[in-house]
Amino acid sequence: MSENSSTVRDMTEGIIWRHLINFAFPLFVGNIFQQLYNTVDSVVVGNFVGADALGAVTSTVPIVLTLIGAFVGMSMGSSVVISQYFGAKDVTNLRKSTHTAVVSTIILSLMISAIGYYATPYMLVMMNTPASVLKEAVVYLQIFSLGLGGLMLYNMGAAILRAVGDSKRPLYYLIFASILNIFLDLLFVIKFNYGVAGVAYATILAQLISGLAIFYRLFKSNEVHSLSWSEMKIDAEILKRIIKIGFPAGFQMALTSFSNVFVQAYINAYGAASTAGWGIYARVDAFVTLSTQSMSMSITTFVGQNAGAKRPDRIRDGLRACKKISLAISITIIIFIYFFAPFIVSLFNRDAEVLRYGVLFLRLNCVFDPFNVLNQTHAGALRGVGDSRTPMLIMLGSFVVFRQIYLFIISRITSTVHFIALGYPVGWIVCCALILLHIKRSGWEKKLGIN
Repeated sequence: MSENSSTVRDMTEGIIWRHLINFAFPLFVGNIFQQLYNTVDSVVVGNFVGADALGAVTSTVPIVLTLIGAFVGMSMGSSVVISQYFGAKDVTNLRKSTHTAVVSTIILSLMISAIGYYATPYMLVMMNTPASVLKEAVVYLQIFSLGLGGLMLYNMGAAILRAVGDSKRPLYYLIFASILNIFLDLLFVIKFNYGVAGVAYATILAQLISGLAIFYRLFKSNEVHSLSWSEMKIDAEILKRIIKIGFPAGFQMALTSFSNVFVQAYINAYGAASTAGWGIYARVDAFVTLSTQSMSMSITTFVGQNAGAKRPDRIRDGLRACKKISLAISITIIIFIYFFAPFIVSLFNRDAEVLRYGVLFLRLNCVFDPFNVLNQTHAGALRGVGDSRTPMLIMLGSFVVFRQIYLFIISRITSTVHFIALGYPVGWIVCCALILLHIKRSGWEKKLGIN
């Protein structure tokens, strides 16, 4: 195997914290640029089109995440399976895994695009999208749905590279595509006056280019994880492994995001300004949690490789290091976001009501984000050893069942938007308590030698 290549990282040996940071940092930077896709869309329409257009773009987040949830699971499952074969030095099954993942991605992208195009108008109505933003939200989502193939190609290609420890190349392609997206946003909206449709076209074009670029790299590579047309087929047994690991995570994300459609409905009831303010909060909070997501992906790959190499001692030490690093970074970012909230919201839109709601939602919710550090870190470790079922059940119970019960009850007790906005944090807190209780009582750490 070519694990000594500068683009491949074998995490079964060497300094643990350095592996985690060196792998996570490109992911963190890459995630920043990934978020720029949607954030730039919001900034451009908020400043050059108007508050209603901003609400149209930002209110679509739960639906977008619902649509891509199944694919995220496929990507995550593929990454875990590939990383385990890489750690075990099993070249044959590693190659079968990469090609199975790619063919499955192409089929899945066609299905999800069709579902998204025809279903999103009904989902927007179901979440009480204000009439003033409904038409433009439908336009944005339908165009976005048709271009999901590019996003999926990029994410699967990136998952393959990250599984073997290469988190730098996906970053390079993503940076280029993000810069291209900014240029296209400004061109389509300011120059051609395409409005919401313009930012949608800009996004899918940039995503398609990044997806094609990363696959071109995989086909031209001489590494063990390279792609070949002659091997492009699905291996049934490996697909079962990928689905077994990835389906729980994808199902959890899709169902959680779908439940957030109803959270958005509660927010939308307070008017278009509340819708836009909540959308801004969602965009900014996505940046706040980037470090946690990056470290979670890092610990998943780290644990996957060391589980394949049968190194439980490194799994134990890696999990501890990951939690400490993630908490320190997350708290630092949250402090910055909290004190600069008015300025940050004003970058999107300066309408007084939008500004008021945006600052309120940001400050109220971001202080609870450290709970997600524990949630995502432990969930990432569990997925790394192939257990996606446990975090799925815990997160569905917390983010879907408990959160909806809370919102149903609280909306009938008070009409204050503050308590509605706390629907997210209460779910995070319950999830944190449950996942820590599971780890303490289940014995999974002892079985793996990481107690």
